[in-house]
Amino acid sequence: MFDAHREDPEFGYRFLADEARDAGAGMAERTAWRVCRDNQWWSVFDKKRGRGKKAGLPAHDDLVCRNFAAGRPNRLWLTDITEHGTGEGELYLFEVEDAFSKRIVGYSIGSGMKSRLVVTALDNAVARRGDVAAACCTAIADRNFCSRKFVRSLARPHMAGSIGRVGAAGDNAAMESFFSLLQKNVLDCQSWATREELRIAIVTWGERTYHRRRRQAALGRLTPIEYETVMTTPALQAA
Repeated sequence: MFDAHREDPEFGYRFLADEARDAGAGMAERTAWRVCRDNQWWSVFDKKRGRGKKAGLPAHDDLVCRNFAAGRPNRLWLTDITEHGTGEGELYLFEVEDAFSKRIVGYSIGSGMKSRLVVTALDNAVARRGDVAAACCTAIADRNFCSRKFVRSLARPHMAGSIGRVGAAGDNAAMESFFSLLQKNVLDCQSWATREELRIAIVTWGERTYHRRRRQAALGRLTPIEYETVMTTPALQAA
């Protein structure tokens, strides 16, 4: 728990208990709570303790400034996290979207809101896109989830981080738009008995419907995959 707290000081006792269990140590949440109490570790997600306090300094400057236009792939990536309940508990989804084509280039789904969730999504995006040397900038929606692990994962060549203001949903409106579609088309369509059932539904809708069938006015009535195919041909690049 001490190692996990040093790595991510913003985590509360539930998250730290999860980290301990993942490391192979049996840990009851009540025990984790006592350890946090004795060491004065308080989660940044604790709304009661945060009431009336000003937010701390962001991990990155706001480099995007609500300008979500990108002239080529891998110049601007947008990120955000959402959650939805199932019969087994909450399921968390972290997505990385390329602002150029609105294509989801990386994602990670898990049962807990842990730093590895966002790190895995970003690593998947980098692995899938291959060449991200074109000054890729990642916009982080929620500074409360800007863990040290994620900040370090951005410390790679040709990649910069950006974060908007606290409580300003418009600073990441593009990703909010995608999650609104996901909410209407998948999350709220039925009650989900298991996390696996919902995970399969999310992945199926994203890969089969959103990427390949849903045409978007902002993309000239093309799907994200069609738009990338058309707009990144050698002839159009030369033009």
